[in-house]
Amino acid sequence: MKSLNALDGLLLVDKEADMTSHDVVALVRQRLGVQKVGHCGTLDPFATGLLLIVIGRGTKIQDLLMSEDKEYVGTLKLGEITDSQDLSGTVLETRPVDQIAIAQLGSAFRKFHGDFYQTPPMVSAIKRDGVPLYKLARQGKVVDREPRFVHVYAHEIRAVRLPEVDFRVICSKGFYVRTYAHDIGLELGCGGHLAALRRIKSGRFSVEHAITVQNIRSLDREGLMGKVIPLPDVSRMRGA
Repeated sequence: MKSLNALDGLLLVDKEADMTSHDVVALVRQRLGVQKVGHCGTLDPFATGLLLIVIGRGTKIQDLLMSEDKEYVGTLKLGEITDSQDLSGTVLETRPVDQIAIAQLGSAFRKFHGDFYQTPPMVSAIKRDGVPLYKLARQGKVVDREPRFVHVYAHEIRAVRLPEVDFRVICSKGFYVRTYAHDIGLELGCGGHLAALRRIKSGRFSVEHAITVQNIRSLDREGLMGKVIPLPDVSRMRGA
């Protein structure tokens, strides 16, 4: 049995929609009775899927885990541009999409493959003069953002039912999937935004091995501690 003093490691959680990543951290902290809890890679409230929760000394490898590649499945909704680049924002413009062909979709996705620069959205946690951009965005301000060098290792168009397009993407750290959707929409000429998002992998870790938020709520403390991956096992699973 693990004691609270030995509770150092990683918990894989399948985040639900309509909750923040910090909500998951607070729930784990409360259910385990430990204070040192963090997460690796924020998921927006509407997004679901794999959230890496680090506990105790696991917080020391937080940056290392965050630096690994991610895999997502999502839905791009064409014809609507929003101020947040996703479904949570206000629609700024609508355009027709009935003339979009499958070949055009493939070409647009291929443009954003490999190495390229991506301009972070205003609704992000990146700071400008110490202030997160999303707070400036709430004030109606738009400031210049420095483009980031990112990489898409693989992508797949999984289904097309216009105006929606389901896709899969494997990308580098610091990649904004909603900006990816927004930029593909602009490339197609009709605009678009991210309508759904699910993270399925982060590095070597998969959502298939994650516990649900309901599991966190229903398991007793001992049962939940049993789901924490010890740090030596985390290293082995990463291939370190």
